[in-house]
Amino acid sequence: MKNKIKNLYTKVGQNLGACFYAPSEKQGRAILFLLGIVLLAAGLADGAVAQLTAKYNDTRLAESANIILTHIEGSFGILVMVAAGIGAILSSAFGQYRAALSLLVVAVGAFILRSIISTFFNDQHLQA
Repeated sequence: MKNKIKNLYTKVGQNLGACFYAPSEKQGRAILFLLGIVLLAAGLADGAVAQLTAKYNDTRLAESANIILTHIEGSFGILVMVAAGIGAILSSAFGQYRAALSLLVVAVGAFILRSIISTFFNDQHLQA
């Protein structure tokens, strides 16, 4: 039993020594992979911990989003909607149905953007 443990200890020591001093390609890739995981985990942990204690003032962000939404719901949004609608009609006439569907989504999206934002995001600071 003692001899088995001694042989196992020697074999593990030899393998670890070979891994550190002359690693094979497979061992090198495994070491680099684990190093990458450690670096990613260490880098992402800082942002995750900041969510617990950080307080921020989002009034400037809400004002900017409100200005953008006001422009898109106003005359610029009408321009985008009409141009996308005409583009959808023309592209479907030429047989490009994927482009027509995309332009149709753009036209409808410009029309209901504020509703989409209020459905999926926090809009308590956005004014109607």
